[in-house]
Amino acid sequence: MLDIGYALSRRFPDPPQTDYRRADVHALRHDLFSGDVYLADTKADRELSTAWGWVPVLDFAWALCDITEQLDRDPRGSRSATPQYAELDFTESTDRMLFERRFGWVDIEADWMPGDEPPLTFSHSELRREARDFLHDLIADLTDMHEDLADNPAIWDLQARFPRTK
Repeated sequence: MLDIGYALSRRFPDPPQTDYRRADVHALRHDLFSGDVYLADTKADRELSTAWGWVPVLDFAWALCDITEQLDRDPRGSRSATPQYAELDFTESTDRMLFERRFGWVDIEADWMPGDEPPLTFSHSELRREARDFLHDLIADLTDMHEDLADNPAIWDLQARFPRTK
């Protein structure tokens, strides 16, 4: 089972004068909500996580939702033997998470994983569902901390673009 989570950084707090209601997409994706993220396979008790403290957490959730859609462009869907690839790069470093979908399964690995460690593997439908749940749960947490964020049109668009799935 896939678990996606985060921890906000105390070392890189948001600027105190931030107007969350009017923050633009660039600020939301790159300048605010720094921390660390993880993807965990709870059955295998394995985890892929960052430990840098500066990962833009909302951007990670946003990009992960985008990636699940990128990986679903083959009209044959889970019947397709043709691999579909996507990557998530971290803007402040050269590190990347790499995604490969074949049939209905997605392998996830990262540049910082040991070479002999196998990728994490999840069904595409589970990855899509959990990525969207993570995004909505994260937005709920962030709006609990910063009420004005709930009035930001970019957040409304993001939630509408990636609704929760069943």
